[in-house]
Amino acid sequence: FVIPGIRNVKIESQLNPNYSFDNFLEGESNRLARNAGLAVASKPGGTSFNPLLIFGGVGLGKTHLAHAIGVDIKDKYPEKTVLYISAEKFTQQYIDSVKKNNRNDFIHFYQIIDVLIIDDVQFFSGKSGTQDVFFHIFNHLHQNGKQVILTSDKAPVDMQDIEQRLLSRFKWGLSAELQTPDFETRVSILKNKLYRDGVEMPEDIIEYVAKHIKSNIRELEGAIISLIAQSSFNKKEVTLDLAKQVVEKFVKNTKREVSIDYIQKVVSDYFQMDIDTLQSKTRKRHIVQARQLAMFFAKKFTKASLASIGSQIGKRDHATVLHACKTVDNLTSTDKQFRKYVEDLTKKLSA
Repeated sequence: FVIPGIRNVKIESQLNPNYSFDNFLEGESNRLARNAGLAVASKPGGTSFNPLLIFGGVGLGKTHLAHAIGVDIKDKYPEKTVLYISAEKFTQQYIDSVKKNNRNDFIHFYQIIDVLIIDDVQFFSGKSGTQDVFFHIFNHLHQNGKQVILTSDKAPVDMQDIEQRLLSRFKWGLSAELQTPDFETRVSILKNKLYRDGVEMPEDIIEYVAKHIKSNIRELEGAIISLIAQSSFNKKEVTLDLAKQVVEKFVKNTKREVSIDYIQKVVSDYFQMDIDTLQSKTRKRHIVQARQLAMFFAKKFTKASLASIGSQIGKRDHATVLHACKTVDNLTSTDKQFRKYVEDLTKKLSA
């Protein structure tokens, strides 16, 4: 689509009709986000969920849900102008508009949209010009009762290099997390996928795949597609053995998820202290450094939010975790002994 300087133009929504609420299965892990999405689709701009910010790890359905909301709005309100765009593309358009000296046309174009969906908003990080222009567009849309939907791989509290005034806008509405689906939801997702593809598969095989692939929905569906392909190309029946082979490849390719508990154990063992000492309130330098390293590695190796990391490592807040990570980065570049700690622990945790 083009960014025109004129108002009465038909804007293509860029929505994918294959992403619907019908094939976005509800489970404990996504209930809040899904229900908020349905509420927004019924009454865009008319709920307190404005903006609606959907956040979560890779492959958990953020883009799917964002499209589903847009598709549902277009069905219910065909006259509304809905636009889906990635934050990366939005940024590129903004840069082009500055080069061509038509920044005002760019802003005007976005101000006439009724429902603006921006995917991967964390991409605005560190881009002050884009953040500034989006701030003005957001304010205009919000004041005029238009709906803004955002997706991100992290909660607003964990976003870095995004201006405070923008983060505070993100928090005006609802931030809803998509978590890793539980076993029952994973089974439902697989059954739904097989049903849509018109494929039958024994229950024990579906459950085997659901039990062993836990990381995200994309990998779960990828494994089942691979299983169907192997079976049809090689004229083999789908057996538990075949399922085990396929799952093994997927699990092998997925980096092992290291838990915060495990990180604390490895760090405290390395510094020859117990976990209670690591988590304690003491300000002794070597203990503070051990604690900061545990926080640093928890951020590096897990998908946990900064607030979650802080609460698990000595009941600290997210600002303490952020400070710990910056301290570790600084010491790694200035202190040779400290750099060795980081290298040793990285090896232990990556093994």
